[in-house]
Order: sequence, then C-alpha cells, then structure tokens
Amino acid sequence: MELKVSTRSHAGHTVVTIVGEIDLYTAPRLQSEFARVLEESRTTHVVIDMSGVEFCDSTGLNVLLSVLKRLKERGGVLELAAPPPAVQKILQVTGLDSVFTVHKAVPEELLTSEPQ
Repeated sequence: MELKVSTRSHAGHTVVTIVGEIDLYTAPRLQSEFARVLEESRTTHVVIDMSGVEFCDSTGLNVLLSVLKRLKERGGVLELAAPPPAVQKILQVTGLDSVFTVHKAVPEELLTSEPQ
C-alpha cells in the first residue's frame, strides 16, 4: 500500500494529511516527511488529518510520538484529526488518546489554507 502525505500551512499552523497505511514499510517515509515539515516550516502547531489512514501499527504510533516529542521540545503542539474507528481503538487501547489531542475533524479554520 502506498502512503501519500501532503501538507498545507496557514497562520502558523500546518495540516499534514496522510492517506494509506502507516506500518513498518511506510513509517520511514512518514518520519522523513515530518522531519522535512518541521525543518522547513518551523511551525509549532501541527494537525495530522488521519481521515484517509486505513491502518496504523505500533511503528506508526512511534512516528507520531517522536513528532510530538520534537514539537514539545520547541514549545509546540501536535493534534490528531479524524482518525478512523480502527485507529481510534488503537489510541484508546494504548492510552495514547490521553497523550494526543484528538479531534473528530480537522478544525474548520485550518481547511482554508493552500496545499503545499
């Protein structure tokens, strides 16, 4: 399964949209995409649109946790938006639903920005 990642920024916020599966095979690409986004934009508020994620394993969760750590180190925040039921269940079972701020959808004010 191919992983597609796109980003858009607006007023200091970056929305990262992920489509596909996040697993052992695709996690390195996702990690490097996040590293690029964090390096190039210097953003401190990232929202990950997970509405297109079909599967996420522990490797994917580790990528999300590492991004959260990097953002927190520079005073930023990471939020998850629209995780499908299977991903919501993984977040609940692992207790990560209390670590991440999880929204039912991408906040409306962030949807007006242009894709990059």
